[in-house]
Parts: sequence; structure tokens; C-alpha cells
Amino acid sequence: MEGECSCNFYQRAKPYIAMISLQFGYGGMNIITKVSLNRGMSHYVLVVYRNAFATAIIAPFALFLERKIRPKMTFMMFLQIFVLGLLGPVIDQNFYYAGLKYTSPTFSCAMSNMLPAMTFVIAVLCRMEIVHIKKIGCLAKVLGTIVTMVGAILMTLYKGQVVNLLWSNNINSNEVITSGAYDKDWVNGAILLIFATLSWASFFILQAITMKKYAAPLSLTALICFMGTLQSSALTFVMEHKTSVWNIGFDMNLLAAAYAGIVSSSIAYYVHSQVMEKKGPVFVTAFSPLMMIIVAIMGSFILAEKFYIGGILGAVVIVAGLYTVLLGKYKEYKEEEIEESIIDEPVKGINGNNQMMIIVINDLEIQKNDEKIISAAPAFSFPILARESTEGLI
Repeated sequence: MEGECSCNFYQRAKPYIAMISLQFGYGGMNIITKVSLNRGMSHYVLVVYRNAFATAIIAPFALFLERKIRPKMTFMMFLQIFVLGLLGPVIDQNFYYAGLKYTSPTFSCAMSNMLPAMTFVIAVLCRMEIVHIKKIGCLAKVLGTIVTMVGAILMTLYKGQVVNLLWSNNINSNEVITSGAYDKDWVNGAILLIFATLSWASFFILQAITMKKYAAPLSLTALICFMGTLQSSALTFVMEHKTSVWNIGFDMNLLAAAYAGIVSSSIAYYVHSQVMEKKGPVFVTAFSPLMMIIVAIMGSFILAEKFYIGGILGAVVIVAGLYTVLLGKYKEYKEEEIEESIIDEPVKGINGNNQMMIIVINDLEIQKNDEKIISAAPAFSFPILARESTEGLI
């Protein structure tokens, strides 16, 4: 009995353990990448190697596990994968690494929490989502998006005084805190991170559209990473004219590329897909602020990262906006579940001619019977629904 209880507890706790572990993995990626960038590694080259590692890890699983379900490649599908490679590996990762280089890991993670709000804005602009202000879920998403934007502006334009932690009082205490060049880099980094998040949100929307036609997620991910490797290689040849930037040995640069490719682009994909299938996307996104806390603690120890009042206040506002958006999404998911449960059940009733009607909406069937149905359940009276009207309910 105790073994069954412990097993059930482990099954229930697995999604939580997986998502918390993944946040530690993301946190390590941000710290290691920041160290590598500070040591002079080009973020263009880092993106190339990251996606090359990711392709090498994912491709064998895609070839073996999806060999029977992989759709044929068409020209339109190739164009969509080409654009996905630009939005994800090329634009998003390069902008994010550049913003990380100019700012700090904690600041970058805080900005990443804008993703749900950005996705909602793009979906509305693309008319993929309709804004119903009178609905609580949609109103929460609109308010959460506004709050998130306010937090991002606050983090970008207001820095404030340094907040010293107990264990970092004696670290770099003589360093000059503010300067014109440093403030300029901070603002530039914040703008780059906003554009990175915008590209990331666009990537997710196009990926969702593409997966409806290309129902082989592992193969699609491998193709996107491979396309991103080729595109980022071409970009690197244009932006970096020294061949020495490609040199990589058994050092922090190799660790940063391999860690990002294996953990952030490979293992993270598998964990996200498994947890999302069981718990839904809202559950997955809800853990992202934990990464910011982990990175803040690790950054203060490893990088002697400084925290400013403006950054802390902005991060709190962004997280508040994030959970407001997630609350709106949760409300909508619950409403959809209720509607689906109502639609899936046959509706029974007796019309004015004492004829029993059974309407199965999902199968679009209308059955009539001249006999009265004796049932313990109460009978509902409603007019006859035509086939066209029934289709409009779905």
C-alpha cells in the first residue's frame, strides 16, 4: 500500500520536478553563456555551434522515431521552415545573446517573461485571436499585457541605486556603479532583448501553424535547427571577418555552445512536450519566473552581479503581468473545457408534437422518435435545430 502511494505521489510530482529541473538548466545556460561572452566569444559563432549541437542531438531521434509519420516536404513547407529558422535560431538567439552581453543574466531572464504577453499581442494583430473585453479571461490578458509592458519600460529606463545582498557586500565594492557608456549599453541591451522576445513570440505562432501541416515535431525541430545553423553561418561570415572567431577548444566557449544546444534546445524540447501534453501550456509557462530567481542567486555568487532598484521593481511588475496573462489563459481553457463537455453530450428533449429529439452535436446527427421517453431526468423543450444551425454551434 505504501509503495502504491509513493508511486502515485511520484507520478503526480513528475511534471513539477521536471519543470523545476529545467529552470535550473536554463539558469546554468544563462550564466555559462554570460561568462563565455565576457571572455570574448562572438555571439554569432555561439549561435552557429549551439544549433549544430542541437541538430546533431535531435536528428537521430527524428530519423528513427518518426520515419513512418514524417510528411513529404513541399515548397511552402520549406518556406515556413526557412522563416522559422530566421525567427528562432538567427534573430531571437542573436538578439538575446547580444542583449545578455550588454546587460546581465537576471535582467535578460526578467525580459523573457514578456513572452506570453508578446504572443498575445501578435496573435491579436494577426487576427488569430479575438479580443472580447467583456470576458474575464480576455480582459485579464489585456491588462496583463499592459502591466508587462510597463515593467519592461521601467527596467529599461530606470536603474536607481544598487541593492547589495548579504553575501555580495564585499565583492567589487570599489567598482564605479554608473557611467554614461554603461547606461547606454544597458538601454541598448534592453531594446535587443525586447526584439528577441518579439521574434520568439512570432516563432511560436508560426510554429503552431506549421505543426498542423507537418505532424512530426522532432523532425520539424531538427529541420529548424539545421536551417538555423546554415542561416547563422552565413550571417557570421558577413558580420565576422576574422577566421579566428571560429576557433574553439576544450574551454568555456565549447561548454557554452554544447550546453545551450543539448540542454536548452534538445532536452528542453522533450521536457516541454511531455509536460505540456499532461498539464497544458499555462503550467509550463508558470515556472519561468523561477528561472529568474535561480539566475539572480547564481549570478550574485559567480558573476558578482549587481542588482538595482529599478530592475527589481520592473521584474516584479513583469512577473505580475505574466501571471495576470496566465490567469486569463487559465480562465479561457476552463471555459473551453466546459463548452466541450456540454457539446460532447447528447441533448435530449421533447418538442411541441410530443416527439423525442436527440441531437448529437459533434456527430451532427438529429434523431426523432414518435414515442415518449420515460426518464428520471427532467425533459427540456427546445425548437427543432436545422443542420446548418447545428454546424454553427461548433
